[in-house]
Amino acid sequence: MKAKTTSMVSLQRPDGQQLEGYLAVPEKPDGAPAVVVIQEWWGLNDQIRGVADRLAQSGYLALVPDLYRGKITVEEEEAHHLMEGLNFGDAASQDVAAAVAYLKQRTANVAVMGFCMGGALALLALNQNTDLSAGVLWYGLPPLEYIDASRIKVPVLGHWGTQDQFFSIDAVNALEAKFAESGVHAQFHRYLAHHAFANETAVGHGRIAGTQYDPAWAQLAWDRTFTFLGRTLWS
Repeated sequence: MKAKTTSMVSLQRPDGQQLEGYLAVPEKPDGAPAVVVIQEWWGLNDQIRGVADRLAQSGYLALVPDLYRGKITVEEEEAHHLMEGLNFGDAASQDVAAAVAYLKQRTANVAVMGFCMGGALALLALNQNTDLSAGVLWYGLPPLEYIDASRIKVPVLGHWGTQDQFFSIDAVNALEAKFAESGVHAQFHRYLAHHAFANETAVGHGRIAGTQYDPAWAQLAWDRTFTFLGRTLWS
């Protein structure tokens, strides 16, 4: 299945402010469920657009809100600076909500999916937005004190690297226990992999120490993701 179109669209936040987002539309959009994709700390770059395109090629509407308002980088120091300047609470409650609201005009079922920094934001959004139908977390989570798991009423899928130097597996275990205590329906998968194992640009000279793309684990994680989305979003 091919992506029909891609474009930048205007999104309106609950507070009335505007931002843009990258929208990928499947070949057959009628009745298709949707996914809000949340970027890593690099910004709305070609790699995260490719994630949206991949979802659209598999039959989903996919929308990436531009959290950095047009800024992107390939430099670790600048990415850290951009992330530090992002108000996570505002991004989760306003920017992601704007993307969800845009998609809800087209379809009933909307999931949120985030990578690294975006994984943390996806979890915060699940904690705040009752219009979401599911969540997929890729190697990223916020401090657990910011999460009230009792507020999460939808299924969650998580992909984690046991060798991750940025988000420890101990923190993942603690989140899983917190979910279990609150009755959240969560499936966590652990891979013998480093951080960003599904980011195909995390290879070769110049990559950040501690990150490493692994095509075998990435493919397995994506297979599990599409199975999960198929079960939770198509009705």
